[in-house]
Amino acid sequence: MIRKVCVYCGSSPGSDPIFEAAAVALGLQFAREGVGLVYGGGGNGLMGTLARTVYQNGGHVTGIIPDFLQNRERKYDEAQEVHVVPDMHTRKRMMFEKADAIVALPGGIGTLEELVEQLTWVQLDRHDKPVLIADVAGFWRPLLDLFAHMRNNGFIRSDLEVRYLVAERIDDVVPMLRKAHAHAQAKARAHGAELETAHDPRL
Repeated sequence: MIRKVCVYCGSSPGSDPIFEAAAVALGLQFAREGVGLVYGGGGNGLMGTLARTVYQNGGHVTGIIPDFLQNRERKYDEAQEVHVVPDMHTRKRMMFEKADAIVALPGGIGTLEELVEQLTWVQLDRHDKPVLIADVAGFWRPLLDLFAHMRNNGFIRSDLEVRYLVAERIDDVVPMLRKAHAHAQAKARAHGAELETAHDPRL
């Protein structure tokens, strides 16, 4: 079950109003579907828009922010859970641990770094949480093209594929995450049953 989703997104609103509209739409979807938000804890930009939308519509918000960013990103104190941590590494680890899935909205270098780290972990089978790229107005298309370029040049091998979902419509985000999570859980159960059978002394 998808209870909480970690969202990476910009601490700036971006130059196109469609980005902020997407953050509002995702926040409304989370609140409506009973999905909690785990995010970087700031009140600026898309981060703040998303968190306020979830909170103001009855949803649960967990913010995790490093001490040195409290003022710069204007820590969102209204969230039900606010964790101030010592560094970026702790922030990213807690965001991952508290979520059942990961979503990337538009953002800058920090958002890109967080997304790519999760894709690397998935590629190396460190976790099977769904990672979804919300390609709002084609924002992530250059990155997706870069992934294709890497594949074509032999740097992403078929046995180490980068696994991710892409949603062009915000309304598709939660349904896609739920479907992917259910598939991963079913696969894990099947694998567990195979291991039990292999070690059954009666066989």
